[in-house]
Amino acid sequence: MTQLSTDKKIERTDGVELAFPVDDGDKIYAGALVAVNADGYAVPGEDAAGLIFQGVAMEQVDNTNGSDGDKSVVLRRRGLFKMTLGHTITQANVGDNVFLVDDQTVDVAAQTTHDIFCGIIAGYIDATHAWVDIEPAIRQADVAAHIADTSGAHAASAVSILDSGEHTDEDDAEAALQEIYASLRTAKGIIDIPLPVMTDAGVALAAFADGASAVPGYCVTAKGLGIRWNNHGTPTAVGTKVMVPPDADVTADMALHILAAKTGATEADATKFTVAAYNNDVGAAYDADDDFGGDTGAMTGTATAKTVQEVTLTLALANLTAYPAAIELTMKPKDGTLGTDDVILLAAWIEYQKKLLAA
Repeated sequence: MTQLSTDKKIERTDGVELAFPVDDGDKIYAGALVAVNADGYAVPGEDAAGLIFQGVAMEQVDNTNGSDGDKSVVLRRRGLFKMTLGHTITQANVGDNVFLVDDQTVDVAAQTTHDIFCGIIAGYIDATHAWVDIEPAIRQADVAAHIADTSGAHAASAVSILDSGEHTDEDDAEAALQEIYASLRTAKGIIDIPLPVMTDAGVALAAFADGASAVPGYCVTAKGLGIRWNNHGTPTAVGTKVMVPPDADVTADMALHILAAKTGATEADATKFTVAAYNNDVGAAYDADDDFGGDTGAMTGTATAKTVQEVTLTLALANLTAYPAAIELTMKPKDGTLGTDDVILLAAWIEYQKKLLAA
C-alpha cells in the first residue's frame, strides 16, 4: 500500500447493527441471543465451548437448508435488553456479568458451564428478569472480570491452535499448555560425575596393576577408560565432587547411577557399590558427617557374559540440599562382595527432577 494522493471516500458504520453470515443448517429467530462459532458463522446462542456472543437478532433468518453464509442475520450490538435469568436474582446482582444459557436465557457466574460472556446486569426487574447491557460483551470492555473468569469463551480451553509444525495432538491452547507444563515439571536433568582421580584418602590414582592391592587404578583397554578394583575383600574408595544445578528440585529424590563391568574367573559374585555422600552447604561446616549413602543394587553375571551393568542408589530428598551447594561422593565395591572378580567403574551420574525457575 502507498499513501493517499487524492481524496478518498469514507466508508463507516456506527456498528450498532451489523449483518453476520449464518451457519449452515441453523435457524435464528428474531430476538434471539446470537453467537459466532469457531468458523465465524452466526449460530443461536447456547452454553457451548468456543462460542463468542455477538448481539441480538433483529429478524428471523432460516438457513436450515443452506450452506455456510448463504444467508445473513442483522444483529443489534448496542443497548440494554430485557433478558430472562435461569436462576433467581436480586437487586444485589446489578453489575454482575451474565452468560449464555440458550438463545433466550442468560445466567450469572457459576450457573453455566462454558461461561459465554454476553453482558452486565444494568437494572433489576424481578427475580428472573433484568435489563442487560450487551455492549461490554461486544467490546469486551469488562476485561478484568472477563479474563478472571477462566472458563469463559476467552479462556485457553476455547482458543484453538494452529500447530503447523505438528508438535502436539492437542486442539486448544489450554490442553497444549497442560501438556507443556506437565513435560516441564517432570523433565529430568543429569549431573555428570567425572571419573575420580584420587582415593578418599587423597592418594592420586595410578595405572591399574593386577595383584592383591586394595587400591584401584586407571584401566585403559580397547573398550575404553575406567577405574578398576582387584578382587579384594576390603577395597579402597575413590572420591569426587559435583555441583548441585540451579534447576534441581530438591523436594524430589535423586538417583545415583553407576555403569560398571565385572571381569574374573566366575563373575558369579553379587557385587555392590558402597556410596557415601556429603553436602557442602553455604554456611555449614565442610567436614560435617555424611548426609546420605548406602549400597547400590547387586551386579550379577556369568563367566561367559562380561556385560556392562547399571546399578542405582536413591539419594533421599530429606538429605538433599539446593543450589548453591556441592555433593561430595566416595564410591567403592562393597566389602566382601568382590570375591574372585575384578570390577571396572566405567561411568557415573546423578539423575534429578527439574524445577521451573522463577528467575
